[in-house]
Amino acid sequence: MPHPGPHPRPWSRPLLALLVATALAGLAPAPAQARPPQGEGPLQRRLDELVATAGGPPGVIAVLRRGGRTEVLRSGVAEVGTARPPRTTDHMRIASAAKAFSGAVALGLVDQGLLGLDDTLAERLPDLPAAWGAVTLRQLLNHTSGLPDYSDAPAFREILGADPHHVFESRCLLDFVADQPLNFTPGTAYRYSNSDNIAVALMAEAASGERYEDLLRTVVQQPLGLRRTSLPQGYRLPEPYLHGYAVQPPEAPEDVSTLFGASGSWASGGIVSTPEDLGTFIGAYAGGRLIAPAVRAQQLTFVDGASEPAGPGRNEAGLAIFRYTTRCGVVYGHTGNTAGYTQLAVGTPDGRRSLTFSVTTQVSERSNAALLAELRDVQEDFVCALLRG
Repeated sequence: MPHPGPHPRPWSRPLLALLVATALAGLAPAPAQARPPQGEGPLQRRLDELVATAGGPPGVIAVLRRGGRTEVLRSGVAEVGTARPPRTTDHMRIASAAKAFSGAVALGLVDQGLLGLDDTLAERLPDLPAAWGAVTLRQLLNHTSGLPDYSDAPAFREILGADPHHVFESRCLLDFVADQPLNFTPGTAYRYSNSDNIAVALMAEAASGERYEDLLRTVVQQPLGLRRTSLPQGYRLPEPYLHGYAVQPPEAPEDVSTLFGASGSWASGGIVSTPEDLGTFIGAYAGGRLIAPAVRAQQLTFVDGASEPAGPGRNEAGLAIFRYTTRCGVVYGHTGNTAGYTQLAVGTPDGRRSLTFSVTTQVSERSNAALLAELRDVQEDFVCALLRG
């Protein structure tokens, strides 16, 4: 397939190699810069401090919904070199928060009786390696499957490094690890893997006879009125968008918003949305609006395990949802990060309150542990405000 277009700016091979190695794994570098304070109040001050922190993001936007009331706080800019603030209608890559969407699709099919949580890969996807056959949908959804992560495969990273805009055949991403055994006996351990939600989407397609993109639209987007949410194959983002950045100090932040295409993450992390749409989704999803109570009870069976990156408080993994137990109470949701973006989307168990927290750089334990600790601390303050307000 022809190259879809030039990169937005030239990239040094060392920086490109680092971004390729971390785009799906949560290890990209973070910008080091300062921003002047932009508002008042304790939550606003926390955002301003986060943006002003060495290595902090160029921009951040938090949207709190409490019933019919919406509060928007932001700091920094949507695009470096401009004065434009982040807005709730700005498009952005939601990274692994997309796993909640693929989970919603699969659980919706379980609700319809088209899929079962104990259906196996051997039953639904017999062309996958026989050694993976005993893995169930339930184990894929809570990351206890043991599937090797295709995004760690040297061949995958080599292709991405040679052409960051390469258009992968998304339904063949598991081929990169088809020669590998399971990492452990299914159900005996927790390990976060991008392969899990690729397999989830493939099982949903096999059970329904429909393309995942169509299922996403009919099961999630249309019922919730998500008009600014999409699953692209290419690297472009709809306008306007929240620009995402990486930095190699002492250089200025580098815009990586369109460096990588979405085909290499697909159902595991390729969705583009807005703070407004993401907030609508996570409120409904956390509150169980998309599935029947019996399926929800199965979804909310938790094991020890953190999202990537870890969210606020104690993290536990359910079926395509995480429980974050903070000092102020419990919320359900998902995090995500990719080159240029880190996301938190959570809702209360009744779905009446939700929080989205979006920053314009990738933050992880291994790239900047101190910044991640600060980010999680700020996020916990926002969760407390959500629950108490």
